[in-house]
Amino acid sequence: MAPQNTFAFEQGDKKGHSVLLPLSAHAHRAGTSHPHVKPREGITRKKLFGRLVLLLSAVCYAYFGYGLLYGTRLAKQSPRPAAVVQIPTWERLAPLPPSQHSHVCPQPKAIYPEKHADLEAELEKVFADGTYKLKAYKALGGAVQIPTESYDDLGPVGEDSRWEVFGKLHKYLEQTFPRVFETLNVTRVNTYGIVLHWQGSNESALPVVMAAHQDVVPVEPATADDWIHPPYSGFYDGEWIWGRGSCDDKSDLIAGLHAIDALLEQGFEPERTFVWAYGFDEEASGVQGAGHLATYLEETYGRNGIALILDEGGGAYGTPYGDDVVFAVPSLNEKGYLDVRIEVTTQGGHSSVPPKHTAIGMLSSMIVAIESNPHDLALIRGGGAYNATQCAATYGPEYPEKLRSLARDAVDSDDALEQLSDALVEEFPRFEAILRTTQAVDLIQGGVKVNALPEKVSAVVNHRIAEHSSVAELKEHITDVILPVATRLNLSMEAFGKNVSVGSGKAGQVVLSDAFGTGLEPSPITPMGKDDPYQVLAGTIKATIESAEGYNASGVIVAPILQIGNTDTRYYWNLTQNIVRYKHLHERHRYNGAHTVNEAVFAEGWIQSIRFFTKFLLNCDEHL
Repeated sequence: MAPQNTFAFEQGDKKGHSVLLPLSAHAHRAGTSHPHVKPREGITRKKLFGRLVLLLSAVCYAYFGYGLLYGTRLAKQSPRPAAVVQIPTWERLAPLPPSQHSHVCPQPKAIYPEKHADLEAELEKVFADGTYKLKAYKALGGAVQIPTESYDDLGPVGEDSRWEVFGKLHKYLEQTFPRVFETLNVTRVNTYGIVLHWQGSNESALPVVMAAHQDVVPVEPATADDWIHPPYSGFYDGEWIWGRGSCDDKSDLIAGLHAIDALLEQGFEPERTFVWAYGFDEEASGVQGAGHLATYLEETYGRNGIALILDEGGGAYGTPYGDDVVFAVPSLNEKGYLDVRIEVTTQGGHSSVPPKHTAIGMLSSMIVAIESNPHDLALIRGGGAYNATQCAATYGPEYPEKLRSLARDAVDSDDALEQLSDALVEEFPRFEAILRTTQAVDLIQGGVKVNALPEKVSAVVNHRIAEHSSVAELKEHITDVILPVATRLNLSMEAFGKNVSVGSGKAGQVVLSDAFGTGLEPSPITPMGKDDPYQVLAGTIKATIESAEGYNASGVIVAPILQIGNTDTRYYWNLTQNIVRYKHLHERHRYNGAHTVNEAVFAEGWIQSIRFFTKFLLNCDEHL
């Protein structure tokens, strides 16, 4: 039997989306007719078929000719950006199953070790053993018990005694993982930074760096009684491991050491060199820790001398858009950073004879102006927020249909892109912080006595700079906002070292400056092409989740996102363009998040972090 001829054509639906409609039919042989239908007089079925063919041909030529002419004309009027991706019609029928390819959210294949498949299988048995798990839980709990708090006002190492607690942690790590510290090359950087170097046999292969930090945010003493278990107990209650650092970031620190130790025990010898860099003040800007580590790593391995860096950050993995599809969200870039100090200086005097506006009043006017003039929202194609949105719209079974529709159109429509930006903020308020440069007035000082006019007052505004902006653009924005206020109040004005005054300055002066000298541009975006190191990481994420005990989803989607905070990687840009921030932990396996009371990690879920680091190392050794 001859196969049916199946055709398809595109037809616009009511919203202008392209849909595929199938069309199939049996063609009767020429000269035959249906037994119950009499042919029209004067026109044979053969002639009718011929005329129909001619008519269809004419319509097709006219349609395609008009389309070519109109398309060329339209292209001349409004050229399409080179970055625009043409979405096939079938792909507009999202949500797609995780196994189906997408042009706007390309997915890697799950990657497993092949040369070391037997080793991996053996390690899977080790990590599933109950005795091993209890030992691992104890190791993490012991690290949590050491209160390695970092503070914003810490002095340099060697001058501030509060750093000394990190020496206790080092002694604990050496006692808990003797095989690691005796086998690998260990370097101390600025006393408390740790670099572990595992030399590979292939000296031409660039090393891979895995980073974590040893410090934790301080526990507010007033909240100590609010903890279910004491904040530095490291208590394992049969399900959860409690305490500050159990999620951020001693969990990654200890999981990484467990992975190294397990591989050493099995006799593994890498071809590629692997390096672990452990900072100790990530929670306080990283100057003493990662700042010094970066210098050491660049001196040792050279500029662009690292193949790939993996650090904490990104999101977790979970099922935000329906239990059937798991989303894992590594971060490929970070927002920038700048603290702006606003300092107002005026003449003092007795408060019984006040001027119309005191220095505090003037500063307050400036703060109101800042908060009344937020930075613009922007969703940019190719950025972290855009990529994550396209992945969610393409594969999320329960993703909002309005957003899904806008995301489809936003691929090549600027109007739809702008609408999508607004709709994301409306549906997910957190996007306010993702899509714009944020500004938060966090510090304020002024006044020394109730009957004395303040002579010098100041405020510090914390900014997280959007991926489409820059430090320079931020400085220009805040200068433009403050200058009219200064002019109205008759203040002279200096902005970031430049005199921008308009008024006489008889009432005093306002100075804008980088408060702590820590201005940071938005980070470069890690490339994610088919041959880039990112693919090994993403493939490892998929493999680890899909091979986990109890996995029952239809698939895993790796959806890169923008990191709105900053990690130690801010110091590592010279080492490689391939930097990924990711923590392999299910979203439900953090009891109450980080930096707050009742920080705890689900013990069984944390074992997946050890599995991930092990697979990642083996895959980098073989597939990178």
